[in-house]
Amino acid sequence: MLRKRLSHSTAVAAIAAAAFVLTGPAPATAEDDVIVIGSITTLEGPFATGGQDAYRAMEMAFEEIDYTIAGKRIEWIRESSDAQADVALARARKLIEQDDVDIIIGPLSGAEGIALRDYSRTLEGKTIVNGSSGAADTTLRDPSPNFFRFNTEGTQWTAGLGNYVYDELGVDHVALVAADYAFPYAQVMGFMLEYCAAGGAVTKLWSPLNTTDFGSIIANIPEDAGAIVLIQGGTDALAFLTQYAETGGDRPIIGGSITADQTLLSARGPHQRLMEGMVAAGPIADLNDDPMWIEWVEAYRERFPDGFDSPSIHAFNYYTNTKAVLLALEEVDGDLSDNQAAFQEALANVEFQNPMGANVRLDHNRQAISDIFLTRVVNDGGTMRTEAFGTTEGVTQSMGMDEEEFLALGSPSRDNPDCPPGS
Repeated sequence: MLRKRLSHSTAVAAIAAAAFVLTGPAPATAEDDVIVIGSITTLEGPFATGGQDAYRAMEMAFEEIDYTIAGKRIEWIRESSDAQADVALARARKLIEQDDVDIIIGPLSGAEGIALRDYSRTLEGKTIVNGSSGAADTTLRDPSPNFFRFNTEGTQWTAGLGNYVYDELGVDHVALVAADYAFPYAQVMGFMLEYCAAGGAVTKLWSPLNTTDFGSIIANIPEDAGAIVLIQGGTDALAFLTQYAETGGDRPIIGGSITADQTLLSARGPHQRLMEGMVAAGPIADLNDDPMWIEWVEAYRERFPDGFDSPSIHAFNYYTNTKAVLLALEEVDGDLSDNQAAFQEALANVEFQNPMGANVRLDHNRQAISDIFLTRVVNDGGTMRTEAFGTTEGVTQSMGMDEEEFLALGSPSRDNPDCPPGS
């Protein structure tokens, strides 16, 4: 099995935001001497700032190898989506059918990932590697042989959180405020499997993606709910927290993985009162004493002085998936012949450490197994950051359960799982 540690570039030139939707370096003159990598992230809609950060991280990964693998030059073609599955699918078709890319890295959001997983099954001699999307079923059910995901997914990201809220915080009833689509369903399942088994009760309050007015949801938060579990990200999370703060809300906030992230922590406003002390879980923490993380954050800050204070979860995931692609390409000397058979075999067997210093390997569904961190938002000298205070090592997609038993629980959805108040 291939094992690698990551290396880090300290390139210093800054790029303008407009460059995120332009193609990468000019292609080589001979077709055999170029590997064409296409990418899709969300540069429009509620996760646009996270998508921009994703492309910063990909740029770092390519610059570390000077856009060259085994003497072959990498051409990078970038596309933008808006977190909608149909748009991501259209961008993927364009990359394959018009640009003739060899590999796609992306997308960012959950429903987009399922759409690209399904599309990958129609392709021959092409590979799709996830960007940051975290819907569970993308790889857990009906996986595609040429879709790979080196980031852990939404269910895995909540490992340890449900037990912590019930056992350590002593909260026996939470109000769940979550976006109504595939990724939050996975996060909710991971949290509720632990929390409900411990004896907790959950009141679910769903909102469509791109909600701007959370007044009715705030009004329906039960009086006896001891905390709010917020599985929202981007502008949706900002809107809820701002409006809740403006009503004088003071319940503790338990964050989803994309809530406790620099895309939100870096924003100023009344919501920050609620975020300080917020407990969450996920694959990343701003404050982590692992040397790999410290080095990577320093390289990011030097390369992108106008970026976030610390790389976002989307930057982390896109970088991790991009590094996996580059390591596998290095293993096969850039050989993509025979419908990419050797490359895909190398990709399936890559094992390395991500920037948090956590080991990453794939299971039989080509889904990452890696560590998950409990985090707390702290005011670090006037800057809001997440700090890791606990680790669950080697989290599998079935959350440590037998896979058949886990699959029998059914796909995560609005109604699955359920433990209503009084259960």
